[in-house]
Amino acid sequence: MTEVNLTKSSELDLSVNPDSPLSWPTSRGRRSAVRRAATVRAAATARTAESARTARPARTTHKHPAAVLFTMLAVGGMFGVMGLPAYAVNPTDAAGAPEASSLPAQSFVANADATISAARDGFTATTPEELSAAKLAAEQLATQQTSAAARVRNYVYTDPGPRQAGDDYPFSGMGEGLSPLRYYMGECVDFVAWRLNRDAGSTSAPFKWDWSTLTPGGGSANSWTSAWENHGWPISSTPVAGAVAVTGYMHVAYVKEVLGDGTVLLEEYNYGGYHQYGQRVISAGSATYLYPPG
Repeated sequence: MTEVNLTKSSELDLSVNPDSPLSWPTSRGRRSAVRRAATVRAAATARTAESARTARPARTTHKHPAAVLFTMLAVGGMFGVMGLPAYAVNPTDAAGAPEASSLPAQSFVANADATISAARDGFTATTPEELSAAKLAAEQLATQQTSAAARVRNYVYTDPGPRQAGDDYPFSGMGEGLSPLRYYMGECVDFVAWRLNRDAGSTSAPFKWDWSTLTPGGGSANSWTSAWENHGWPISSTPVAGAVAVTGYMHVAYVKEVLGDGTVLLEEYNYGGYHQYGQRVISAGSATYLYPPG
């Protein structure tokens, strides 16, 4: 009978007994032997592979020389920047600068009488003294205006006669605003309007003649002739007492008298002096005459 012996070398050893007749193992026995031999060979192969992997030398990584040089330069530059000072000093300037101890002492003396004024971009600030002065001036002006208005209200006219020469203008020196006749006080037109009212017997408010009833189209002297035309009042080249004489220079005057030689005596304001009363004689042909309104 044939015997099967499975050795450590994983070889199948078939021994034949010479004294026995030649025979083969059974099919079941052969399969079992083959499976055991395959298992042994697989285990041996795995051990061989593990030994080879363990014995393999470790892989060494080499850096490029340029990268190493760049890294060294970057690190050195960082330390160099950290060592720089926060500011720079010119050695030449530092050597020539005097020491603080060698500089002379400085002093400043202010004059107690000095006047200090500050200006910026052409504008100056108003001082408290200037504000007080402006306030006082405003109060004085308001007082004068109130007084002038009271004088106008309380004025009592004394008739000097229609031909009497003399300054009877009631609003003289009362300022430069509008008079109760609604012309500017002290102007030639306001004086003539006053004389027209006086001759008509209207010497207090409400006055018969003012800007709205005499020259509603305008208050200046150059509008009086056209206003008379619009009203239909007489206009002539022949002077009469009590008429309005329109002369050159945008001026009106009051005809005081026609003299024996044909010349004309005028009374007026704001001709010879600013807002001042005056008289003068003109030739009859040197003016246009607006007869008193009827």
